[in-house]
Amino acid sequence: MKKGLHKVLVALVVMSLLALTGCGGSQTQQSGNNSSASGEEKVLKVGSAIEYAPFEFMDEKNNPVGFDIDLMNAIGEDLGYKVVFESAVFDTLVGAVALGNYDCVISAMTITEERAQSVLFSDPYFESAQIIAVKKGTDIKSEQDLVGKNVAVQQGTTGQFAVEDLGIDPKKFETIADAINDMMIGGSEAVVADTPIFYYYIAQNPNVNLEVVPSNFEKEYFGIAFKKDNTELAEKVNASLKKLKENGKYNEIYKKWFNEDAPEF
Repeated sequence: MKKGLHKVLVALVVMSLLALTGCGGSQTQQSGNNSSASGEEKVLKVGSAIEYAPFEFMDEKNNPVGFDIDLMNAIGEDLGYKVVFESAVFDTLVGAVALGNYDCVISAMTITEERAQSVLFSDPYFESAQIIAVKKGTDIKSEQDLVGKNVAVQQGTTGQFAVEDLGIDPKKFETIADAINDMMIGGSEAVVADTPIFYYYIAQNPNVNLEVVPSNFEKEYFGIAFKKDNTELAEKVNASLKKLKENGKYNEIYKKWFNEDAPEF
Protein backbone atom coordinates (compact mmCIF):
# COMPACT_ATOMS: atom_id res chain seq x y z
CA MET A 1 0.00 0.00 0.00
CA LYS A 2 1.30 3.45 -0.85
CA LYS A 3 2.24 5.61 2.15
CA GLY A 4 0.01 8.51 1.09
CA LEU A 5 -3.02 6.24 0.70
CA HIS A 6 -2.35 4.71 4.11
CA LYS A 7 -2.54 8.16 5.75
CA VAL A 8 -5.83 8.92 4.04
CA LEU A 9 -7.40 5.66 5.21
CA VAL A 10 -6.27 6.22 8.81
CA ALA A 11 -7.82 9.69 8.76
CA LEU A 12 -11.11 8.29 7.46
CA VAL A 13 -11.21 5.64 10.20
CA VAL A 14 -10.62 8.26 12.92
CA MET A 15 -13.37 10.48 11.49
CA SER A 16 -15.77 7.53 11.41
CA LEU A 17 -15.07 6.67 15.05
CA LEU A 18 -15.66 10.27 16.08
CA ALA A 19 -18.98 10.30 14.24
CA LEU A 20 -20.11 7.09 15.95
CA THR A 21 -19.13 8.48 19.35
CA GLY A 22 -21.25 11.55 18.68
CA CYS A 23 -24.27 9.40 17.82
CA GLY A 24 -23.86 7.29 20.94
CA GLY A 25 -23.72 10.38 23.13
CA SER A 26 -27.25 11.42 22.14
CA GLN A 27 -28.63 8.35 23.92
CA THR A 28 -27.38 9.47 27.35
CA GLN A 29 -29.59 12.55 27.75
CA GLN A 30 -31.32 12.75 31.12
CA SER A 31 -34.96 11.78 31.24
CA GLY A 32 -37.26 14.77 30.95
CA ASN A 33 -34.46 17.12 29.84
CA ASN A 34 -34.14 16.42 26.12
CA SER A 35 -32.88 19.83 25.09
CA SER A 36 -29.56 20.66 23.48
CA ALA A 37 -27.14 23.56 23.81
CA SER A 38 -28.37 24.78 20.41
CA GLY A 39 -31.76 25.60 21.92
CA GLU A 40 -33.73 22.69 20.51
CA GLU A 41 -37.25 22.19 21.88
CA LYS A 42 -37.42 20.13 25.07
CA VAL A 43 -39.46 16.96 24.62
CA LEU A 44 -41.34 15.01 27.28
CA LYS A 45 -41.90 11.40 26.19
CA VAL A 46 -45.10 10.16 27.84
CA GLY A 47 -46.42 6.59 27.86
CA SER A 48 -50.16 5.90 27.97
CA ALA A 49 -52.67 3.19 27.10
CA ILE A 50 -54.67 5.37 24.75
CA GLU A 51 -57.96 3.46 24.68
CA TYR A 52 -59.57 4.48 27.98
CA ALA A 53 -62.09 7.25 27.28
CA PRO A 54 -62.58 9.87 28.59
CA PHE A 55 -59.05 9.87 30.00
CA GLU A 56 -57.14 8.97 26.85
CA PHE A 57 -58.37 7.85 23.44
CA MET A 58 -57.86 8.56 19.74
CA ASP A 59 -60.17 10.99 17.94
CA GLU A 60 -61.40 10.61 14.37
CA LYS A 61 -58.07 11.99 13.10
CA ASN A 62 -56.13 9.47 15.19
CA ASN A 63 -54.87 12.14 17.58
CA PRO A 64 -54.75 11.43 21.34
CA VAL A 65 -57.41 13.31 23.31
CA GLY A 66 -58.96 13.09 26.75
CA PHE A 67 -58.66 14.39 30.29
CA ASP A 68 -55.20 12.95 30.91
CA ILE A 69 -53.99 14.17 27.53
CA ASP A 70 -55.19 17.73 28.16
CA LEU A 71 -53.75 17.73 31.67
CA MET A 72 -50.34 16.45 30.55
CA ASN A 73 -50.24 18.97 27.71
CA ALA A 74 -51.05 21.76 30.19
CA ILE A 75 -48.24 20.57 32.47
CA GLY A 76 -45.87 20.40 29.52
CA GLU A 77 -46.77 23.91 28.42
CA ASP A 78 -46.27 25.23 31.94
CA LEU A 79 -42.85 23.58 32.22
CA GLY A 80 -41.72 24.40 28.69
CA TYR A 81 -41.87 20.91 27.19
CA LYS A 82 -43.34 19.57 23.99
CA VAL A 83 -45.31 16.50 25.06
CA VAL A 84 -45.11 13.43 22.83
CA PHE A 85 -47.43 10.51 23.65
CA GLU A 86 -46.70 6.86 22.92
CA SER A 87 -49.47 4.28 23.28
CA ALA A 88 -48.84 0.89 24.87
CA VAL A 89 -50.74 -1.94 26.56
CA PHE A 90 -51.68 -0.78 30.06
CA ASP A 91 -50.04 -3.54 32.07
CA THR A 92 -46.67 -2.87 30.37
CA LEU A 93 -46.50 0.80 31.36
CA VAL A 94 -45.10 0.46 34.88
CA GLY A 95 -42.23 -1.74 33.71
CA ALA A 96 -41.51 0.52 30.75
CA VAL A 97 -41.24 3.76 32.74
CA ALA A 98 -39.24 1.95 35.46
CA LEU A 99 -36.69 1.08 32.76
CA GLY A 100 -36.61 4.67 31.53
CA ASN A 101 -38.38 4.03 28.23
CA TYR A 102 -40.62 7.01 28.99
CA ASP A 103 -40.03 10.20 30.94
CA CYS A 104 -43.35 9.56 32.65
CA VAL A 105 -46.66 7.73 32.32
CA ILE A 106 -50.17 9.13 32.60
CA SER A 107 -52.95 6.61 32.02
CA ALA A 108 -55.67 6.80 34.68
CA MET A 109 -53.23 4.80 36.79
CA THR A 110 -54.19 4.24 40.40
CA ILE A 111 -51.48 4.83 42.97
CA THR A 112 -50.94 1.50 44.74
CA GLU A 113 -48.31 0.20 47.13
CA GLU A 114 -47.33 -2.53 44.68
CA ARG A 115 -46.79 -0.13 41.78
CA ALA A 116 -44.97 2.32 44.05
CA GLN A 117 -42.32 -0.33 44.64
CA SER A 118 -41.31 0.02 40.98
CA VAL A 119 -42.05 3.65 40.12
CA LEU A 120 -42.23 7.10 41.69
CA PHE A 121 -45.71 8.64 41.67
CA SER A 122 -46.72 12.28 41.49
CA ASP A 123 -49.17 13.77 43.91
CA PRO A 124 -52.71 12.46 43.23
CA TYR A 125 -54.44 14.27 40.39
CA PHE A 126 -57.80 12.43 40.20
CA GLU A 127 -60.17 10.70 42.63
CA SER A 128 -62.07 7.63 41.40
CA ALA A 129 -63.52 4.28 42.47
CA GLN A 130 -64.45 1.01 40.84
CA ILE A 131 -68.02 0.49 39.73
CA ILE A 132 -69.97 -2.31 38.07
CA ALA A 133 -71.57 -2.16 34.63
CA VAL A 134 -74.21 -4.70 33.63
CA LYS A 135 -76.87 -5.21 31.00
CA LYS A 136 -80.21 -3.70 32.00
CA GLY A 137 -82.49 -6.09 33.87
CA THR A 138 -79.75 -8.12 35.51
CA ASP A 139 -80.02 -9.52 39.03
CA ILE A 140 -76.60 -8.08 39.95
CA LYS A 141 -77.21 -5.28 42.47
CA SER A 142 -73.92 -5.09 44.37
CA GLU A 143 -70.35 -6.33 44.27
CA GLN A 144 -71.32 -9.35 46.35
CA ASP A 145 -73.67 -10.45 43.56
CA LEU A 146 -70.65 -10.82 41.29
CA VAL A 147 -69.58 -13.99 43.10
CA GLY A 148 -70.26 -16.98 40.87
CA LYS A 149 -70.62 -14.79 37.77
CA ASN A 150 -68.40 -14.24 34.74
CA VAL A 151 -66.86 -10.80 35.24
CA ALA A 152 -64.79 -8.97 32.61
CA VAL A 153 -61.99 -6.50 33.37
CA GLN A 154 -59.09 -4.75 31.70
CA GLN A 155 -55.91 -6.68 32.45
CA GLY A 156 -53.54 -5.16 35.00
CA THR A 157 -56.02 -2.59 36.32
CA THR A 158 -57.35 -2.09 39.83
CA GLY A 159 -60.67 -3.29 38.44
CA GLN A 160 -59.04 -6.69 38.02
CA PHE A 161 -57.56 -6.53 41.52
CA ALA A 162 -60.90 -5.52 43.09
CA VAL A 163 -62.66 -8.48 41.46
CA GLU A 164 -59.90 -10.88 42.49
CA ASP A 165 -60.24 -9.61 46.08
CA LEU A 166 -63.80 -10.97 45.96
CA GLY A 167 -62.39 -14.42 45.21
CA ILE A 168 -63.34 -14.23 41.53
CA ASP A 169 -61.06 -15.12 38.63
CA PRO A 170 -62.15 -12.52 36.04
CA LYS A 171 -61.96 -12.63 32.25
CA LYS A 172 -59.06 -10.34 31.35
CA PHE A 173 -58.96 -8.19 28.23
CA GLU A 174 -56.32 -5.88 26.79
CA THR A 175 -58.74 -2.92 26.63
CA ILE A 176 -61.85 -1.89 28.52
CA ALA A 177 -63.72 -1.70 25.20
CA ASP A 178 -63.03 -5.39 24.64
CA ALA A 179 -64.35 -6.17 28.13
CA ILE A 180 -67.57 -4.22 27.51
CA ASN A 181 -68.05 -5.84 24.12
CA ASP A 182 -67.65 -9.28 25.68
CA MET A 183 -70.43 -8.52 28.14
CA MET A 184 -72.72 -7.08 25.47
CA ILE A 185 -72.48 -10.27 23.37
CA GLY A 186 -73.10 -12.48 26.41
CA GLY A 187 -69.57 -13.66 27.10
CA SER A 188 -69.66 -12.21 30.63
CA GLU A 189 -72.31 -10.83 32.98
CA ALA A 190 -70.59 -7.72 34.33
CA VAL A 191 -67.62 -5.42 33.85
CA VAL A 192 -65.74 -3.68 36.65
CA ALA A 193 -63.77 -0.50 35.91
CA ASP A 194 -63.34 3.12 37.00
CA THR A 195 -66.59 5.01 37.56
CA PRO A 196 -66.03 7.81 34.98
CA ILE A 197 -65.45 5.26 32.22
CA PHE A 198 -68.98 3.89 32.32
CA TYR A 199 -70.76 7.20 32.79
CA TYR A 200 -68.89 8.61 29.81
CA TYR A 201 -69.62 5.49 27.76
CA ILE A 202 -73.35 5.74 28.51
CA ALA A 203 -73.37 9.48 27.76
CA GLN A 204 -71.80 8.80 24.36
CA ASN A 205 -74.11 5.83 23.70
CA PRO A 206 -77.49 6.79 25.24
CA ASN A 207 -79.34 3.89 23.63
CA VAL A 208 -76.95 1.22 24.87
CA ASN A 209 -78.49 -1.60 26.91
CA LEU A 210 -76.21 -0.96 29.86
CA GLU A 211 -76.50 0.44 33.38
CA VAL A 212 -74.21 0.95 36.35
CA VAL A 213 -74.63 -0.70 39.74
CA PRO A 214 -73.55 1.14 42.92
CA SER A 215 -70.72 -0.53 44.80
CA ASN A 216 -68.69 -0.13 47.97
CA PHE A 217 -65.24 -0.43 46.45
CA GLU A 218 -62.70 1.87 48.11
CA LYS A 219 -61.76 5.25 46.63
CA GLU A 220 -58.69 5.36 44.43
CA TYR A 221 -56.36 8.15 43.37
CA PHE A 222 -54.60 8.45 40.03
CA GLY A 223 -50.98 9.53 39.76
CA ILE A 224 -48.37 10.24 37.09
CA ALA A 225 -45.57 7.64 37.21
CA PHE A 226 -41.83 8.29 36.84
CA LYS A 227 -38.65 6.26 37.02
CA LYS A 228 -37.71 5.86 40.69
CA ASP A 229 -34.68 8.15 40.54
CA ASN A 230 -36.32 10.85 38.41
CA THR A 231 -37.16 13.00 41.42
CA GLU A 232 -36.30 16.24 39.65
CA LEU A 233 -38.99 15.81 37.00
CA ALA A 234 -41.51 14.51 39.55
CA GLU A 235 -41.01 17.61 41.69
CA LYS A 236 -41.46 19.87 38.67
CA VAL A 237 -44.68 18.08 37.70
CA ASN A 238 -46.03 18.27 41.27
CA ALA A 239 -45.35 22.00 41.35
CA SER A 240 -47.12 22.40 38.00
CA LEU A 241 -50.12 20.34 39.16
CA LYS A 242 -50.44 22.59 42.22
CA LYS A 243 -50.21 25.69 40.03
CA LEU A 244 -52.86 24.42 37.57
CA LYS A 245 -55.26 23.72 40.43
CA GLU A 246 -54.71 27.15 41.94
CA ASN A 247 -55.09 29.11 38.68
CA GLY A 248 -58.25 27.25 37.59
CA LYS A 249 -56.78 25.44 34.58
CA TYR A 250 -57.22 22.01 36.19
CA ASN A 251 -60.90 22.73 36.88
CA GLU A 252 -61.36 23.96 33.31
CA ILE A 253 -60.02 20.66 31.95
CA TYR A 254 -62.07 18.61 34.44
CA LYS A 255 -65.29 20.44 33.54
CA LYS A 256 -64.63 19.94 29.83
CA TRP A 257 -64.63 16.15 30.20
CA PHE A 258 -66.98 15.56 33.15
CA ASN A 259 -69.44 18.48 32.91
CA GLU A 260 -68.97 19.47 36.54
CA ASP A 261 -66.48 21.20 38.77
CA ALA A 262 -63.57 19.17 40.07
CA PRO A 263 -64.04 17.86 43.61
CA GLU A 264 -61.72 18.70 46.48
CA PHE A 265 -59.48 15.87 47.61
